[in-house]
Amino acid sequence: MTGTTPAARVTELPTPWLRDHMHEALAIYGAAMGYSPSVVAGRYGYAVQHTERAGFRAVGAFVQTPEGDALVGFGYGYLVAAGQWWHDQVRAALDRRTAKRWLPGAFEVCELHVHPDHQSRGVGRQLLHALVEGLPYPAALLSTPDNDTKAFRLYHADGFVDLARNHHFPGDSRPFAILGARLPLRPPAPRSEDA
Repeated sequence: MTGTTPAARVTELPTPWLRDHMHEALAIYGAAMGYSPSVVAGRYGYAVQHTERAGFRAVGAFVQTPEGDALVGFGYGYLVAAGQWWHDQVRAALDRRTAKRWLPGAFEVCELHVHPDHQSRGVGRQLLHALVEGLPYPAALLSTPDNDTKAFRLYHADGFVDLARNHHFPGDSRPFAILGARLPLRPPAPRSEDA
């Protein structure tokens, strides 16, 4: 790392703080995922509702700027449950045995994003590990675009396995992979690329 890039500080976020800064967090989501401002704006209500779900936990990555701490990445998740949109989509995508093995009592890593200007510096890995550290759940689940991306490589390096590939969620034309990892996460594989 050069002297021009400040190191990120990762910390757990109080739920009220995230609610107050959700627009800021979702701007990072949009930049990281390549979504239009209209798609990002449409996520706001859902994201605020997510903060009310059982087991909700959030983390943020900050860098020091002349104006103060700036949010450059965030992640959040909660317990999956029948009736939640993501749970029900994933349940339909998995075969019965896989769903029975992975879904009950799992923690969904709902969002985990790093602003493109701060990717490839280990921030994504720091966020992921901080988000699931010490959780009393058997597994963490997530979905990610089904491409050879930095995020996809990060998840595999840190113990996530494929549960389903080439899944299409309504409203997004890209294929997604559904991944799961037993908790606690194993230490990362050496020399893998970070998100």
